[in-house]
Amino acid sequence: MIRRLSAAAAALLIALPLAAQAPDGWLTRVDRSTDAADPDDVPEVTIRPAADGFEVHTGPAVTLYNPANTATGQYTLEGSFTLLQPSGHVNYYGLVYGGRNLEAANQSYIYFLVAQNGSFTIRHRAGDETVHDIVGRTENAAVVQPDANGQSVNRLQVRVGADETQFVVNGTVVHTAARQGMAGASDGIWGLRVNHVIPGVRVEGLRVTPME
Repeated sequence: MIRRLSAAAAALLIALPLAAQAPDGWLTRVDRSTDAADPDDVPEVTIRPAADGFEVHTGPAVTLYNPANTATGQYTLEGSFTLLQPSGHVNYYGLVYGGRNLEAANQSYIYFLVAQNGSFTIRHRAGDETVHDIVGRTENAAVVQPDANGQSVNRLQVRVGADETQFVVNGTVVHTAARQGMAGASDGIWGLRVNHVIPGVRVEGLRVTPME
C-alpha cells in the first residue's frame, strides 16, 4: 500500500509518524511552495519502502527525521541517494543534521544537498523564514549527474571531526569547514531532505557512525 498525503493532511503530520512502510518512529515536515512562479507539481508527498531505506516522491518539499536519531561529538553521517527521475528544473536532496525543534516554528538544522545539474549546497535553516548559505549552489565534478536513463547515484557523507567538518560526495571532499562556531550546530537530530517537484529519490544506508 502506498501512503499518499494531501496538502492539508501533510500539514498535520509535522509531528506524526509516517506510513507503516517507512522506518518506525520517523516523522515528516512538509514545506509547501509559496512561489506562484514555482509551484508544487502535486499536492502530496509519497513514501514507498525500499530494500535498505525508502523512496520519496515530491510534491512539496519534505524533511524526514526520527527524533530518536541524534548525533553529538565526532561522527560520520552518510547515505546513498539514487535519483530515479530528474525534476523538470534543478532541485536538491540530501542529508540533514544538527536538527532541533523540527516540529516547531524555531526549527534549526544544517543540510548538505546535491542536484541533478552536478552541484551541491550547504545551508543552515534557522526558523521557518530564514536560511543561511554556508556554501551556495556550487558545481563539482564529484556530483554524479543523471545518465541516459535519467538516473544517478550519489553517496553523501558529513564527517564531523574534532577540528573541522568535511562534506563528501562519492568519496571526494567538496568542502571543509572549521568546527569552531559549528560545534553546537552539529549536535542534534539527523535525517534527510528532498526538495519539491522531484519525481523520485531512493534513500539507502542512512546511518551515523562514531569517529574513532
